[in-house]
Amino acid sequence: MIDVVTIETTSLGDRSYLATDGTTAVVVDPQRDVDRVLDLVERLGVQVSLVLETHVHNDYVTGGLELARTTGARYVLPAGSHVEFDHTPADDGDVLRAGALAVRAIRTPGHTHHHTSYALLGAEDAVEAVFTGGSLLFGSTGRTDLVSPEDTVGLTHDQYRSARRLAEELPADTAVYPTHGFGSFCSATPTTGDSSTIGEQAATNPALTQAEDDYVRALLDGLSAYPAYYAHMGPANRRGPAPVDLSMPVPVEPDEVRRRITDGQWVVDLRARTAFAAGHLAGSYGFELSGSFVTYLGWLYHYGTPLTLIGETEDQVLAARRELVRIGVDHLAGAVTGDIETVAGGSVADGALRSYRVSDFAGLARRLADAEGSGAPLTVLDARRRDERAGGGVRGSVHLPLHELADRIEEVPGGEVWVYCGSGYRASVAASVLDRPGRDVVLVDDAFSAAADAGLVVDHPDAA
Repeated sequence: MIDVVTIETTSLGDRSYLATDGTTAVVVDPQRDVDRVLDLVERLGVQVSLVLETHVHNDYVTGGLELARTTGARYVLPAGSHVEFDHTPADDGDVLRAGALAVRAIRTPGHTHHHTSYALLGAEDAVEAVFTGGSLLFGSTGRTDLVSPEDTVGLTHDQYRSARRLAEELPADTAVYPTHGFGSFCSATPTTGDSSTIGEQAATNPALTQAEDDYVRALLDGLSAYPAYYAHMGPANRRGPAPVDLSMPVPVEPDEVRRRITDGQWVVDLRARTAFAAGHLAGSYGFELSGSFVTYLGWLYHYGTPLTLIGETEDQVLAARRELVRIGVDHLAGAVTGDIETVAGGSVADGALRSYRVSDFAGLARRLADAEGSGAPLTVLDARRRDERAGGGVRGSVHLPLHELADRIEEVPGGEVWVYCGSGYRASVAASVLDRPGRDVVLVDDAFSAAADAGLVVDHPDAA
């Protein structure tokens, strides 16, 4: 009997998999922090024989090379991956065996040129499951614009044909195990469901229910911005990632942290966004350590800039480091832990600490009503993406997506600025970027759905 175990990386919207016959294991698309896989292997009492990559990843740094080195497993990548280390290339139709397990490589270009899915074979080589990486997802497919603008249209057609190939060649009851699509920006459109089969996808997936031209047009029209850190992932994966370091960064004294801020280094505060608003080191950035942390820090961070973390505890810093190595931020300049007064070195009266207000959309509605009556100026800033803005926004608001804010900050007026997003997370990061002398920042820590309840939403907020 073959068992497939899912290893979730919810912060990046990805899944890795371990398939085992009870003795031997095959691991598919492992993340950088391979200790999770090794712990699972030890718990199950199995030996990893094959480590498979469906493609050279653009959204995270792989742990495949280190896992293969650690376990002695054969490391398999699709033929044409153009990596700089020894591996076993998998051509279309190749069957790879490990104990009672076997997988058949199925070339499925679209997400990348070399993308390959792997059919998991059971008794008498009957297909039991398929690992689809960034090809066929639950109710969607992988995005096709990560290689180059010139390749996007061609890859979109390839993606359609690859999905069709899987549906045509595999039995309807084949379990589908995608790597992307659980919140990952690698998905072309939002996915649906938590499990599926080829037959279920044949009835619901746009790539399998629409004509090719309709599918291509809809996918291209639906592509939105993706994190800037993606540009670093492919090159890192082709070079071969170094062994991962998950240890505690060196401790840093409070005076040194403040000097680093003055020098223009990145100092990131991991505490809850409301705690950051109540008091934080002037010039630091607030990236609450929650589900969106690594995506948005990676999106805004300039790779190579010295990075120091502020956390309440060592466990919080270690959790952040684990997230950061997944996107190749390996070298931390240090960390400081404790309450914010301790982090400030007790110098709370000399401007070392700043704070700003926190409100909700109902509070914003009241403030706008007061402003209309008094003529007191204020700015409302929408930090969401353009595709979100197209569905409506707060009337009179200025739109600056979070990932563009640092480069366009001069467009934000001084004085009172209320900032919102879809949930409060991106707004909290934007507020920390904006919070400098000359601005009175207010964080709208609220779900955007509450803006409609407060009567603030208009369909075309940017219309003249």
